[in-house]
Amino acid sequence: MKTFRCDHCGHALFFENVQCLHCGSALAFLPDRLALCAIEPVPPAGSGLWRRKVRRGPDLARAYRLCRNNIEHQACNFAVAERDPNGLCVSCRLTRVLPDLSLPQSRERWYRIEVAKRRLFYTLAQLRLVSPAPDDGQRDGPVFEFLADAPGQQVLTGHRAGVITLNVAEADDTERVRRRVALHEPYRTLLGHLRHESGHYYWDRLIAAGGLIEAFRSQFGDERAGYSQALDAYYAAGGAAGGWQANHVSAYATSHPWEDWAETWAHYLHMVDLLETASSYNTRVVVPGNPTEEVDEVTNPFESDAGDFDQLVEQWIPLTLLLNSLNRSLGQDDAYPFAPASGALAKLRFVHDVIRAPGTQAPQAAAPRSCQSGSAVDRAPATTTT
Repeated sequence: MKTFRCDHCGHALFFENVQCLHCGSALAFLPDRLALCAIEPVPPAGSGLWRRKVRRGPDLARAYRLCRNNIEHQACNFAVAERDPNGLCVSCRLTRVLPDLSLPQSRERWYRIEVAKRRLFYTLAQLRLVSPAPDDGQRDGPVFEFLADAPGQQVLTGHRAGVITLNVAEADDTERVRRRVALHEPYRTLLGHLRHESGHYYWDRLIAAGGLIEAFRSQFGDERAGYSQALDAYYAAGGAAGGWQANHVSAYATSHPWEDWAETWAHYLHMVDLLETASSYNTRVVVPGNPTEEVDEVTNPFESDAGDFDQLVEQWIPLTLLLNSLNRSLGQDDAYPFAPASGALAKLRFVHDVIRAPGTQAPQAAAPRSCQSGSAVDRAPATTTT
């Protein structure tokens, strides 16, 4: 994700900020602009309305409310357009079931999950897969349910018929690491979970409903193979067979064509998000000893020649080498513990082409603007995924 700048003082901001640390201005993410902006109350005092903190221009007449989850729980920094009848922002309204917020640990878990979900929403909006301003307070995108285990009833993270379920225990770092180690996974994050499960949602929306089943099967295999049986076999065997790296982005992707697609989809979202972040810092990469992997300057995949997948990969590979080197210098594990080979890259290209195909984009999705002035498939029950 790109970095933002306060349009009152120009100080750098992060996506989660609610106040500029330099000038003290209140901040809100304005979905219709896809930008984090400085805001100020609209007179008279107590109106509950806010506007961009600019000296002049049409934005002075555009008013917003804070998301209800900000007002009641201080748990969201998205704004809602004044005329939107929904009290929740475009991200929070996607959540249908919350954990028991009377429990302190549930509030913290829920907050962390919503932060990750807002990042997912931003990327989907940048890719024009969801509308940042749906009509009449409606929602656009998958429905989310965040649930906690109960005695004798384990919540499994997964997707079914447009609903993404997440076990809120995944928001606890210690529990998530325990599960990652138990399942022999190199990578497990909240954002990774949500990106993966969104892949199942968009398989229904783009592949099944989009008439791309045969093209999908030629690349990923036949999804009609027994899903539950395939997962049981994968875990019974202790993971993937040797050599899986040639054609899959992860070991778990070998378990079933649906999981292969979801893992590849999540990987693509990792790719474009990291490239946008690097671009916002004007990153230039030179791999020592290999001048052929030099990147003069990472380009924003959402704003420049986004249709060129080869260019994304040419910049992505040196960037991940830099990322992992920085992590190792701090004594941390690799942030990107993957090395996609030609078969996996072909699948990533397929995802890229499906997303970029004409007619895929949400009809109301708006191009991002600077804040500066001036048919669902009936799957087996949800299963734990990476």
